[in-house]
Amino acid sequence: MPAMCATRRAADWLTHQLHLTLARSDLAVIAQALRAWRAGDAARVHALNGWLLQTRESAELRLQTEQMGRSLREWLRKLPQADATVLAFAASLDPSYPVMFALAASNSGAPERDVLLAYAFGWAENLMQAALKAVPLGQTAGQIILSRLAAEIPVAVEHALALPDGERQAYSPMLAILSSRHETQYSRLFRS
Repeated sequence: MPAMCATRRAADWLTHQLHLTLARSDLAVIAQALRAWRAGDAARVHALNGWLLQTRESAELRLQTEQMGRSLREWLRKLPQADATVLAFAASLDPSYPVMFALAASNSGAPERDVLLAYAFGWAENLMQAALKAVPLGQTAGQIILSRLAAEIPVAVEHALALPDGERQAYSPMLAILSSRHETQYSRLFRS
């Protein structure tokens, strides 16, 4: 497959994932969890975290978000300004990474939109790096993909901020199928 065709296909796939899954699931949950952490609404945080874990369509995807959530929670616990009460509640969760990310951002004073932009860009950069290794693609292709995703992120964030609870969804059947096939492989470069 010619390099530009592979680059375009990878960029198309990731752009669809941004709008169809990340914006309608993780970003929407982060926005709502950020509000809940800031308001001290433990029940809401618990409900959002539970919803997110239930929507992970394979054991691999669930293990990934829990592992990243636990790692972020441990890092937060070691900060000098850590709130023991909040962290005690966080320790009672099987933490998802998006909900722990919202906790990390909750005391930053950053506006919701900026928090979501930061999360989405980190997601885009991570998946672009994975595409470079998996497809494989070169650094120029990676920059093309990242540039396209960066242009799409603000639209995805605005959609996530406006999404009510009843419209949140995590529906990406091909990603679920590929993850289910991938999670049983003997060796792999990374969990996701």
